[in-house]
Amino acid sequence: MKTAEPQPTPNLKKQYSVNKLTIPSWSVADRPREKYISSGSRSVSDTELIAILLRCGTPDLSALDLAKKLLSLNNNSLNQLSQMSIHELTKINGIGKVKAITLHAAFELGRRRRAEPIVYKKKISQSQDVVDLLQSKLAELSHEEFWVIYLNQASCMIEMECISKGGWSQTAVDVRMIIKKAIDLQAPALILCHNHPSGNVKPSKEDMTITHNIISAAEFFNIKIMDHIILHRDAHYSFCSEGLL
Repeated sequence: MKTAEPQPTPNLKKQYSVNKLTIPSWSVADRPREKYISSGSRSVSDTELIAILLRCGTPDLSALDLAKKLLSLNNNSLNQLSQMSIHELTKINGIGKVKAITLHAAFELGRRRRAEPIVYKKKISQSQDVVDLLQSKLAELSHEEFWVIYLNQASCMIEMECISKGGWSQTAVDVRMIIKKAIDLQAPALILCHNHPSGNVKPSKEDMTITHNIISAAEFFNIKIMDHIILHRDAHYSFCSEGLL
């Protein structure tokens, strides 16, 4: 009697790759792009939105699997993912320069979109209005920037301007430039704002000094400093709210 030859052990990895359904093989209702079109943007998850941006995956991962991997590496936080540099993104298997730039551009558009409509806000009546206006611009910078918002008599914004940019811990501020601009714009009130890349939003000794210097110079021209706000991501410090003005 002839003994049957042992059958080779199936290559499970190969079998998985062959049998695995790619996104085009899914039901139309489950495909991220088609779902976005048919059911609207709110119907898709964060993972599906990222998969749409990635467009394609790798031989072993679908775009959706790759999107899940990206989020998982960032504690499922879009905010954390948005802070990854292009170089950091390209270190992840399956993310090349094109995918990394696409993701970066999408997050940057989101930041700009968040800031743009608020620029046209007619009136600034509280510190949160300033936070809404400038947080997306300053919150994630690795250097300090000092901004001034020029207001009219009704507390409506006339203009806002970055006065200076500096290093990690400080930036030089020209008081004369601020006052001259206020006079040119005929602005009777100003709001000062800068960021603290270190994360500590409490004012430093230098912050107190420059605020006092600007107040002193502005008083001579009957210009009022309404507030000085320090920003960092989701935190902020208001001189006015803390009774320092």
